[in-house]
Amino acid sequence: MPTMGGLHEGHLSLVDRARAAAEWVVLSVFVNPLQFGPAEDYVGYPRDLERDRELAGARGADLVFAPTPEEMLPAPPLTRVTMREVTEGWEGAARPGHFDGVLTIVAKLFHIVQPDVAVFGQKDAQQAAAVRQMVADLDFPVEILVVPTVREEGGLACSSRNAYLSTDERRRANGLYSALLRARSLAEGGETDPRRIEAAICDALAKEPQIELEYAAVLDPDRFRPIERLDGPAIAAIAARVGRTRLIDNIVLFQEAGSDGR
Repeated sequence: MPTMGGLHEGHLSLVDRARAAAEWVVLSVFVNPLQFGPAEDYVGYPRDLERDRELAGARGADLVFAPTPEEMLPAPPLTRVTMREVTEGWEGAARPGHFDGVLTIVAKLFHIVQPDVAVFGQKDAQQAAAVRQMVADLDFPVEILVVPTVREEGGLACSSRNAYLSTDERRRANGLYSALLRARSLAEGGETDPRRIEAAICDALAKEPQIELEYAAVLDPDRFRPIERLDGPAIAAIAARVGRTRLIDNIVLFQEAGSDGR
């Protein structure tokens, strides 16, 4: 499973899922410079490889693959994996070039490690959708599994960025999950208009003065496009700033029977 380190319970749940699906578990740690925008702090991104190795090993990973930037990118790549549609909106619009950087490095990791199964987290739903699409389009011989989001006690999705939140901001950030639960409640209650569900999320978060909502959208979980009627697989996705920290989250509204983590 590809990670940028800073391992937390969400990452370790991926190890659990991989351990159940495969004989050997490889976890990669690589802070990918290609996915950072000009205003994003690549140099200051937290790095603690020894801690990551200890956590991964204790949880059941057989190998931690931690290449250096010079090993992964000995020269600026002239070839990149670029995707349309799935990556154009939402996180792709907020962070131009981000998904090209993600997919390029994930493709390299797949070629180097040659896994039979790769595990990703539902919290980064657009990333997981993009990886699934790349694997399908380019015929990678790897099965993609998506693991449900792991949450802290108040509902906040586990994320390396949570370390930037103050105690008060962390408490307020739990409102993101409360708003998503409101969306799911409406869907389960029979609401079929995605715009009404989006409006309910906005209304819920408007009551939190320290939460600055960037977007709230009800989307097709595969193409990451807005849907016109809630009558099939769908997620509600949000991005918001809590103080100076940007967080993303999502919740499944409907899913196909037997789907893994959508």
